[in-house]
Amino acid sequence: MSSSRQRTLVFVAACTGIIVLYLLHDTTRYRLPLSVPQRPILNTGSQEYRWNGYVEKFPVKTLISLPSRNAQPLPPIQHRFGTGAKPDSNSETRSRQQQVKDVFTKCWKYYSEKAWMHDELSPISGGARDPFGGWAATLVDALDTLWIMDLKDEFHKAAASATNISFSSSSDVTVNMFETAIRYLGGFLSAYDLSGDVELLRKAVEVGNMLLVAFDTPNRMPISRWNWREAADGGLQVAPEKISLAELGSFSLEFTRLSQLTADQRWFDAIQRITDLLESQQNRTKLPGMWPVVVNARDKILTEDTSFTLGGKSDSLYEYLPKEYALLGGSAPVYQKLYESSMSTAISHLLFRPMTPNDTDILLSGDAHVDNSAENQITLDPKGQHLTCFAGGMFGLGGRLFGNSEHVSIGQKLTDGCIWAYEAMKAEIMPEIAHFVPCPGPGDCSWDAAEWEKSVMRQATSADSKTTAEEVISTRKLPPGYTAIDDPRYYLRPEAIESVFILYRITGDSTYREAAWNMFTSISKATDAGFANAGIKDLTAIDANGSLPKDDRMQSFWLAETLKYFYLIFSDPELISLDDWVLNTEAHPLRRPQ
Repeated sequence: MSSSRQRTLVFVAACTGIIVLYLLHDTTRYRLPLSVPQRPILNTGSQEYRWNGYVEKFPVKTLISLPSRNAQPLPPIQHRFGTGAKPDSNSETRSRQQQVKDVFTKCWKYYSEKAWMHDELSPISGGARDPFGGWAATLVDALDTLWIMDLKDEFHKAAASATNISFSSSSDVTVNMFETAIRYLGGFLSAYDLSGDVELLRKAVEVGNMLLVAFDTPNRMPISRWNWREAADGGLQVAPEKISLAELGSFSLEFTRLSQLTADQRWFDAIQRITDLLESQQNRTKLPGMWPVVVNARDKILTEDTSFTLGGKSDSLYEYLPKEYALLGGSAPVYQKLYESSMSTAISHLLFRPMTPNDTDILLSGDAHVDNSAENQITLDPKGQHLTCFAGGMFGLGGRLFGNSEHVSIGQKLTDGCIWAYEAMKAEIMPEIAHFVPCPGPGDCSWDAAEWEKSVMRQATSADSKTTAEEVISTRKLPPGYTAIDDPRYYLRPEAIESVFILYRITGDSTYREAAWNMFTSISKATDAGFANAGIKDLTAIDANGSLPKDDRMQSFWLAETLKYFYLIFSDPELISLDDWVLNTEAHPLRRPQ
């Protein structure tokens, strides 16, 4: 054999060996610890980026670690149910559970056929939408519901498809970090906690790595509307001067659970810095104890805005305080402190008893506004949001965790208030936003039709100024007790059934099951849109056939939250027991470490 040929064979063998070693090295990539960074891959043509290779510009020198476990078990949350609570012991309960499942499977069927791998199904036209990054939001959001409803074949098919989603790029220029955390990260974590499929945990880590990039700012506060392409190109990032309270403070459950599962402290470190900021300024706001709706993340100032609410743009921050305490097993007392102080303020300034025709002893949660020019005078706006209906469940959970029976009672009254707001409407569904008549005092709440009419006129628009209260009530289709329906839509929202479910699990009171069934029948009938269920544009616009105008959109939380809660309230109470699981604000169950 010639020396030239020998050299050629040696060269070929060497190249082959190098290629084989490279491939072997590459295939071992997923055997590494879940959080080990890999080399970044930036494809400028497709704008794809591997976020676990991102090099931080403002790295943390010393990570804050998860606290040591509390040796004492937490108090039980759930009522001790007997065998009568099990669905197989009651044919009516079994039937109701199955009817909820039937609605879900129909929606899932048409999503699978007409919008697979898209964010949402358009239930009237049969089309698809991508409002959440184009990462198949409905698919990821519904993974745990498929498992809970024992639709295992559908789950495994969906999970296999979900593992192929690329979070390296997005159909959106800017990504909503809050929605990405609660829907995608929460969805993958929950699906993993339920099924044990490690590939779903790897996807959670992938999403978590991407989310952490939005925290790479000089003060480690997050960007809420994140330009992922600028980040991938190496641009400097600064937290926004204006950000909603919920968008700043609603990463805690998802980030904590990811750190628990991976032993990687980066995620817990990120949220603990926000918690420290919340604690340091809690008693320095215009309404001490609570934080305002809008805060300044760039300068870490939480004290300037004058509007306070448990509703939209604030809700999940408060919701997560007792839940984070539970997820950490009681090992971080700061969350009890933040919860108790904020709820003491909310009880004093936001909660009110509405005047109703039957003098019902219920509560609703409004908004508070502080007038700087009048020595911090606090004004209650008796506005009820459907979003705020979560508060009943929050008070119930907080009351159980912290041994506060008064909070459990408040949770019941808030939940009953939302049930009443449903029942009072002709469609038997609560609108997005409405106003009510607050009682003059806790012991003085008899129905007064004249006062109701005066309140209607105070809420009336300038166009109604020359009409009578009776005409406004008739034109606006106001049920007795409602003074205005500011936003008559229904988005397939879950907050009311969420609290009904939690209060049922806490108290064992079967009347909550009956309320849930009435809600379900009203909602499923009104929102049925052929292919699936659609939001309602105007709950007051019932036509001669009893139909309501529909919006061609099925939000992913319809499958992730609303139908899940309806299914669980008619299930064995040990299925997703509140003593074993914490549900995030998208109803994704996260396992409490034992």
